[in-house]
Amino acid sequence: MKDEDSRYEAVRSRDARFDGAFFFAVATTGVYCRPSCPAVTPRRHNVRFFETAAAAQGSGFRACRRCRPDAVPGSAEWNVRADVVGRAMRLIADGVVDREGVAGLAARLGYSARQVQRQLTGELGAGPVALARAQRAHAARVLLQTTGLPVTEIAFAAGFASVRQFNDTVRAVYATTPSGLRAAAPRRGRAAARTATPSAGIPLRLAHRGPYQAGPVFDLLERETVPGVEDVSGAPGARTYRRTLRLPHGTGIAAVDERPHTGPGTRPGGWLDARVHLTDPRDLTTAVQRLRRLFDLDADPYAVDERLGADARLAPLVAARPGLRSPGAADPDELAVRALVGRDEAARLVQRYGKRLDAPCGTLTHLFPEAAVLAGAEPDGAPGALTAALADGAVRLGPGADRDDAEGALAAVPGLDARTIAEIRTRALGDPDVAPPGPGVPDTWRPWRSYALNHLRAAGELE
Repeated sequence: MKDEDSRYEAVRSRDARFDGAFFFAVATTGVYCRPSCPAVTPRRHNVRFFETAAAAQGSGFRACRRCRPDAVPGSAEWNVRADVVGRAMRLIADGVVDREGVAGLAARLGYSARQVQRQLTGELGAGPVALARAQRAHAARVLLQTTGLPVTEIAFAAGFASVRQFNDTVRAVYATTPSGLRAAAPRRGRAAARTATPSAGIPLRLAHRGPYQAGPVFDLLERETVPGVEDVSGAPGARTYRRTLRLPHGTGIAAVDERPHTGPGTRPGGWLDARVHLTDPRDLTTAVQRLRRLFDLDADPYAVDERLGADARLAPLVAARPGLRSPGAADPDELAVRALVGRDEAARLVQRYGKRLDAPCGTLTHLFPEAAVLAGAEPDGAPGALTAALADGAVRLGPGADRDDAEGALAAVPGLDARTIAEIRTRALGDPDVAPPGPGVPDTWRPWRSYALNHLRAAGELE
């Protein structure tokens, strides 16, 4: 939705379908909001529209305290798009700019820093530094309002280079001090903050737009569970999925709770409750983004369901399961190995080569072994060829990877068949439009063929 009159109609009707797709700001108040903000609708001539929260902040607007626009799911475009802007946004969300700077982002994309700056600014109204700054501000708010960490520790945990930079950003984005932001936390957040620490776990709400079919996602994760790295507990409808995470600064354990679907039309969006235990709080943003990709929380179910629901074969399936997702991967390299070797062999690799956690948590005892470790330990056959290609960079599956290039590199790995490559492209690369070999998949299901096949699997029409 690019037309400003259409966007204003979405604001006037408080249409939550567009939360995160764009933001609007009000010149008379200096505040920017999400489209569904419950405040009185401003006059049209006072409204300005922005593609990102960072662009609104860069124009001098602060986040609305009522609708908290920084907390909405990111635009679904960044998961779907395969161009440099989409790839850049996925990398920024993963924390690459905070860790490696703009030069590191550009190197991963294969462009110059100037080209990346120009493309992001031209399309989104904000460059990589501003986009990363907006993300740091959101991470800081979460930590301030959900943990008891000292403010100084939060500054560096959120990715800021100094306490002064942290204070200035919080004042600019939220029009208050860090202490004031903490004091303004909802009662639930203040209660959790009394006991929440990186070691005890940071409570989070992982927001999504539209309906969300949690059952099929948790069913898949339960079927795939690799002992030592993952576990699923509880009865269907109230399950908890837990897994270990290898992160840039340390390790983590994440737990995500299933929320039963309550039927179509009951709410425009919602969240999954999660708790993340980190050895280093600087990994919060990265851990959250990896969970979002695993659970496909940034998807646009309205666009998917509208397109697939128009197909005669799929229409009843979409009506039965609105908001069905296409799960991704918390660790793309791990997913690729597991797709090739299967669950039982993956479990053996974990026990033999996985790094044991310093502080195991119940059945979670190991990290999945790194590709370089596996390539050195078991170099033979297709698994050895794949792990060697992942270890030396011949195959790149990270959030900024070019999907077509990655598929070509996977096809060059001896022993990988087309079906395995399709699964890796769907899950590890988060491609919403993959058709594996076999039964004909019509082009009318584009650009959501991955979702269409999930509907057929959920209905028992595909294995």
